[in-house]
Amino acid sequence: MMEITLNHYLILSTLLFAIGLIGVMRRKNLLMLFFATEILLNSVNIAFAAISHYYGDLTGQMFAFFVIAIAASEVAVGLGLLIIWFKRTNNIDLDAMTSMRG
Repeated sequence: MMEITLNHYLILSTLLFAIGLIGVMRRKNLLMLFFATEILLNSVNIAFAAISHYYGDLTGQMFAFFVIAIAASEVAVGLGLLIIWFKRTNNIDLDAMTSMRG
C-alpha cells in the first residue's frame, strides 16, 4: 500500500497553481478570472496545510484559514462588481472593460 507523503501534496499544489496561473493569464472573462484566482488560493491552502501537518504545527493551517476568509470576501465583492458591470453593459469580457466611471 502506497503512503501519501508531503511530496504528493506539494506536487498537487504545484499542478493546481499552474492551472490557476494559466487561467489568470488567458483571462477571457471576469468570471473565469475569479475561478482561476480561487484555484490559485486553494493550491496555496493545500501547501500550507500539508506542510503544517508534516511539521506538526498549526501555523500553516491557521494561514490557510485566513486565506479562505480573504478569498470569501474577495468573491463577495468581486461578484457584486461583476453583477453591476453586467447589468450596465450586458457583457463580462475583460477586454471591453476599458474604463470605470462613477
